[in-house]
Amino acid sequence: MNRKPLLVLLNNSPIILFAIVVVVFSVQSGGKFLDPQNLLNILVQSSGIGIVAIGMTFVLLTAGVDLSVGSVMFVAVAVGGKLIFNDQPVWLGFAAAAGVGLIAGALNAFFITRFKIVAFIVTLAMLFVARGFGLWLTNTRAMNMPDAVTEIGAAKIIGVPVPVIIFGLICLAAHLLLTRTPFGRQIYAVGNDPEIARKAGIGVGKILFVVYVICGFCAAMSGLVSLTQTGAVSPTFGDKKEFLAIAAAVLGGTSLFGGRGSVFPGTVLGAILIQTVENGLVILNADPYIYPLVTSSIIFIAVLVDSLRSNILQKLGRRLIRPMGVRADPAGDRVSS
Repeated sequence: MNRKPLLVLLNNSPIILFAIVVVVFSVQSGGKFLDPQNLLNILVQSSGIGIVAIGMTFVLLTAGVDLSVGSVMFVAVAVGGKLIFNDQPVWLGFAAAAGVGLIAGALNAFFITRFKIVAFIVTLAMLFVARGFGLWLTNTRAMNMPDAVTEIGAAKIIGVPVPVIIFGLICLAAHLLLTRTPFGRQIYAVGNDPEIARKAGIGVGKILFVVYVICGFCAAMSGLVSLTQTGAVSPTFGDKKEFLAIAAAVLGGTSLFGGRGSVFPGTVLGAILIQTVENGLVILNADPYIYPLVTSSIIFIAVLVDSLRSNILQKLGRRLIRPMGVRADPAGDRVSS
């Protein structure tokens, strides 16, 4: 059986699913969904989840996972927000938040690379530690930010909202890093097979360390972008964002098994797709209780598509390893030479 058409379909599933979602919401909303202002709102709302999903993409490409990004978002804005709340300059609070993200990512990387602890366990522990520290720091109370913070989120440069610009710049930097540098190629190599990468002279430990630091930084930046939109640090800030980040990356074609994926258009499209669904449900006045069901369905579809794609690629790879004297015709059937 020729599985290549199915593989092509699975590889383009994000675009197909996105088109279906847009058509359905456009028809059901009577045109409200396609209003230019609403489409711009989707981009602005996608910026936060898109940035953290970009960081998650780096980790997933190495066949790892970071379950702590939601809590890192929270503790980063908690530290930065505490400084701003106590009349410190906004830029200082933002810098402190970015630094917290880098430190959290470095701590994850240290235990993963130095002590060889499974990433799932390390980042799960960081999830609880960071969340607990953030709750202690804020006394489990919301902190309302001054207008200077929300003014950043509402500002526009040449008609483009600042959150979208930040999202675009981080996306561009990540895309160029993965596609135009030796470091990017080494990330894919480590994700495909760390042992072969190590034998090829690649510093696997260094690669893993850097990708988790990048992920922590992106989580902090995502938290800051979200903070400029909400204007408050609440005890539930960043809650469950790790699952949306993973879903966005996998929906965009990044494999949970490592070695395959892209930031653009992959992860970006996945993040916009998730936000498009939520935005459409709001426009249709859907029952808020079904939002988690829809989100969980999206995650399930993303994992299912990735599993099917990986199985097909594995089978196609095995077919390339044939006994001597046997070749394959264009249709993929075995023919004796």
